Amino acid sequence: MLLDFKNLDDSTRYKVMSNTIIPRPIAWIVTEDNGILNAAPFSYFAPLSSNPAVVVVSIGKKDDKTPKDTLANILKNKKATICFVNSDNLEDMKLTANPLDKDRSEISTYNIKTRKIIEEYPPMISSSESALFCDFHSKIELNGKTTPIILEIKKQFVLDESISKNYHISLNNIARCGSGYKKLLE
Repeated sequence: MLLDFKNLDDSTRYKVMSNTIIPRPIAWIVTEDNGILNAAPFSYFAPLSSNPAVVVVSIGKKDDKTPKDTLANILKNKKATICFVNSDNLEDMKLTANPLDKDRSEISTYNIKTRKIIEEYPPMISSSESALFCDFHSKIELNGKTTPIILEIKKQFVLDESISKNYHISLNNIARCGSGYKKLLE
């Protein structure tokens, strides 16, 4: 079957792409605005370049067509902490996918533990084995339902026991595979 994307509606196109391009790492992004911590998962996330060290994440809009809190916070404050999801925090990550009002924190609402690693960045999720501390780099205008943004990685936290002297990293990350989640095998 040859699928012509111009003939597929947004929902069908999303379904086809998300069930084909697998696994997709989950960017569990923590942002902050006016003292309120926001945590939200995004599965349209990928490395883009190692020099400069940048990742791209595509962030949708709210039902009323305004930017999601994560995007609004990044554009305003220019900082984000991307945490990686593992089996220890998968259920917490799923909770943070629920929409909340901007003045309500997913971290507080769902009692998710965080730890501050670098003062000028939002905290990381404590149960994550690795986190990327990123600055806003640029926004890509697609005039669609999502806004891809490029974030530059400034620092990365990795649990000591998960990284070797040669920088080989072994994590228990969970990825999005179609509509489900899978643990990545070594």
